[in-house]
Amino acid sequence: MKRKSTLNRRSFLTRTSAIGGALYLGGCDKLSQSPSFRDLLDQAEGVTMGVQRFVLTSRSLAREFSEKDISSTFKANGSTGVDDPTYEKNASEKFANWKLVVGGLVERPMSLSLDDLHRLPARTQITRHDCVEGWSAIGKWKGAQFSALLQTVGLKPNARYLVFHCADMLEPGSPYYESIDLIDAFHPQTILAYDMNDAPLSVPHGAPVRLRVERQLGYKHAKYVMRIEAVSSFAFVAGGNGGFWEDRGYEWYAGI
Repeated sequence: MKRKSTLNRRSFLTRTSAIGGALYLGGCDKLSQSPSFRDLLDQAEGVTMGVQRFVLTSRSLAREFSEKDISSTFKANGSTGVDDPTYEKNASEKFANWKLVVGGLVERPMSLSLDDLHRLPARTQITRHDCVEGWSAIGKWKGAQFSALLQTVGLKPNARYLVFHCADMLEPGSPYYESIDLIDAFHPQTILAYDMNDAPLSVPHGAPVRLRVERQLGYKHAKYVMRIEAVSSFAFVAGGNGGFWEDRGYEWYAGI
């Protein structure tokens, strides 16, 4: 995997902060392809997965905030809707008949309703969502702990990654998808969020379920999740690089 710069994300973000201490990035708008934006992102992507995991333990938490810190406005990042008849029908029914399919290298493949997800152990967290394009917001998220879902379905020994297949498309014929490894999958702040700011997740923000993986950049936070697949490698998944933007040149590991 190519490394684009020797400047790591943590030093990059610290230098842009008023005070030391890492910014905890949680999402980005549809990523610009302009040269100036690419240069900015290249500087932020120099840190390797090994370096970050040497500095931070697998249980280290992204910063969490208080209720009084929640932003009055929270911009929707990435896609703000899904042009698909099945999704539109589900949305019109308030996702009462929506199902999340979990399969691949699991012992017990399942289709879970939104009610099923609500019955799993949940976590609420208030985190800062910073976009490298220049905006940020703090939001409150509640959702099923991803570790609890994985324990329910049971991973096979050769499972290494979880791939999130989504309903939205940023390019015709290319559904959005993302992936994380087992360390982030079992992290306590990794959740399948169904509530935002004490209300059901809205369509612009990824309803009915979006991934929150708080120690990674925004393009890892898949919205409109429809199917989760446990795999041993990315070789036969879309472009083979583990994500929609990764197939277009971005780093797979987008840790902060």
